[in-house]
Amino acid sequence: MKRIEGGICAVEGVRASGVKRGKYGVALIAASGPAAGAFTTNRIRAAPLDVTSESLLASGGHLEGVIANSGCANAYTGPRGVEDARWMADLLAGHLGVGADRVGVASTGVIGRYLDREVIAGLFEEAKERLRSDPGASEEAARAIMTTDTAVKEIAVEHAGFRVAGITKGAGMIEPNMATMLSFIYTDARISPEELRECLLGAVDESFNMLIVDGDTSTNDLVLVTATGKVGADVDDFREALNYVSVELAKMMAKDGEGATKLVEMVVTGAREREDARLAAKTVMRSSLVKTAIFGNDPNWGRIVAAAGRSGAEVDPERITLSISAADRDEEVFLVRRGKIVDGVLSEAEEVMKSEELLIKLDLGLGDATARAFGCDLSYDYVKINADYTT
Repeated sequence: MKRIEGGICAVEGVRASGVKRGKYGVALIAASGPAAGAFTTNRIRAAPLDVTSESLLASGGHLEGVIANSGCANAYTGPRGVEDARWMADLLAGHLGVGADRVGVASTGVIGRYLDREVIAGLFEEAKERLRSDPGASEEAARAIMTTDTAVKEIAVEHAGFRVAGITKGAGMIEPNMATMLSFIYTDARISPEELRECLLGAVDESFNMLIVDGDTSTNDLVLVTATGKVGADVDDFREALNYVSVELAKMMAKDGEGATKLVEMVVTGAREREDARLAAKTVMRSSLVKTAIFGNDPNWGRIVAAAGRSGAEVDPERITLSISAADRDEEVFLVRRGKIVDGVLSEAEEVMKSEELLIKLDLGLGDATARAFGCDLSYDYVKINADYTT
């Protein structure tokens, strides 16, 4: 897998642009081809998701473009919200000369606020004149959809002769039953809508579905993938590249979690069943006690074991092995081996905990199933950011 520059504009057939003014932004992406989407499972679902899913159905899984805004989630806004989302689709559809059912719509921001059409229309007019295919265009689009994000999140890779690239936003309200974010992924691989959907759902399940910042599932989670079909590709090769891109985007969101100081990867092995491994990994990564210990560089490993024990996964305390390691250090510090506490390692563990990227491994010793989750620590700043989010 070769990382390349250019973001989504590294993919042939993709044009992008974005404009950000204060808390409001509009991103435009023009790319024609088969498309598939994954959406939040929150029963309070934002209007743009309903409009986009209807469009994918009506178009037979084909998109010509995407329009996304930040600053207003257009969620819990009733019939007016649906009309506003359709209005947004009409804006880009008119510019591209296509039907509105060929345009995906996405929004992010404050829930329960109506869209300011005047503001969005003004930003759209600026953005539509900037649609282009250079690397700066991808970054513009990624920046336009940021809310509490502190960093642009984009990636492009080349694999087996084709390219896959994506941009995403997401820093808080992250505990997905789908994704918890906005993400737009593009490829020049020739892939059918059915194959796209199958590959996307698999990639989402191993990446965004295993991403946790704070335990909240958003109303606006959306992942769209579009294939411009410029290059022939083997579906297994495509699946591998899409999985890689999705995992890397998930890690970027975890690293940029609201108030986060550390990226944490939680790997569970030795589970009896796959679902047990996923339950244990996500429960540990969701635990506020674990997350605050990580923030304080405190090797309070008992919190990890306790979280695994309450996860619902099958656990035998006498078979557990637990270790921590850091991306910038070679050593792996074992805290528990086969149910036995390892003495004399807490000072060493505390030094490992100071790393900005931490790997926690929990071996349940019961089988061959594995899973990994991605997350971050929980700091004072998370409370500050969310205490005054709307004020």
